[in-house]
Amino acid sequence: MKRMFILVAIVLFAFGPLFAEEAVLIDFSKLTADIVPNQDNVLTQNRATMMDYSNVAGGSFTSEQKTVMKTSLAITNWEVVLASSSRTVGNMVLSYTAEAPSKQWGTVMGLRVHFPVEPFNSWAIVKPPFEIPAFEPSANVDDDGNIEPADDNDGITGPSRFEDGYGVIKNVGTIKSVAVNVYGLNFPHGLSAIIIDNQGVQKPVFMGYLNYDGWGELRWDNPAYIQEVRNRDLRLYPLYPTSTPFIKFGGFMVQRDAAKEGGDFISYFKDVKVIYDKAVLDTDRDIDDEGLWRIIQDRETARKIWEMERFGQNQVLRYLEQQKQATESTFTPTETNE
Repeated sequence: MKRMFILVAIVLFAFGPLFAEEAVLIDFSKLTADIVPNQDNVLTQNRATMMDYSNVAGGSFTSEQKTVMKTSLAITNWEVVLASSSRTVGNMVLSYTAEAPSKQWGTVMGLRVHFPVEPFNSWAIVKPPFEIPAFEPSANVDDDGNIEPADDNDGITGPSRFEDGYGVIKNVGTIKSVAVNVYGLNFPHGLSAIIIDNQGVQKPVFMGYLNYDGWGELRWDNPAYIQEVRNRDLRLYPLYPTSTPFIKFGGFMVQRDAAKEGGDFISYFKDVKVIYDKAVLDTDRDIDDEGLWRIIQDRETARKIWEMERFGQNQVLRYLEQQKQATESTFTPTETNE
């Protein structure tokens, strides 16, 4: 056992620097609306991230109502949540996201936040319309937003539909650095990126201040990251059945200081990138453990169902509120007796 520990330590020391990976956590240029036109023939949803929550809506809805219970990570669907002290009707109406055409990047996310003009601290969080699922299988989505599971993915052990720049990175060990490509307009506000780990814990990472002009990369380097492998705490863990850890994108937080200017804040976001250590090395093993025992599949199936139920319940409540909302903008003219 002692010899095995020494051997593992030598291998980690020799090849440790090669373990670091770089990946795009989320790329907003991939989240443009490209399907489901509205009554004005404007596209409203993003094909790659379309989600159907009608299966958790209950039996009291008609089939016509369930057909519209769909949403996606399209840029215009993202929410802006203000601090409770700033949550007036006027501020909330003037705080939203929009697709912004960029000469350099194509379409990016544009963010407008209306902070109070009074001198007190405030913050705003821009977050996706639903918590990005980590175990969603690949699927085929038509132009009307109807979703059909792909034939080449079992939905659990295969890649998630939200990997590769759509909000999820799997097999993440220690995070070394986080970078945000963001457009500054000389605002003195602070920016944080929100990372969600596989335990559901949200971790705001302070990226820096936006007091510059043009595109720039704000970067956070983990002060607790140990570069030298010889100084790390080396441990042996069971290789199976260990669920691969992951991270998800939870949104951005913009913080306004009381001494700084309030009112409208504008910025644009291209992507969020992460440099990290792999949690588990990819190896060619003699026996397919998961194919025999299916432990990870059972565990992650239960987690996926839990994620979908929580996501669906929130979306159904929003759908019901939207159905109750008044649509008339003016009063009907009163008829006169002639």
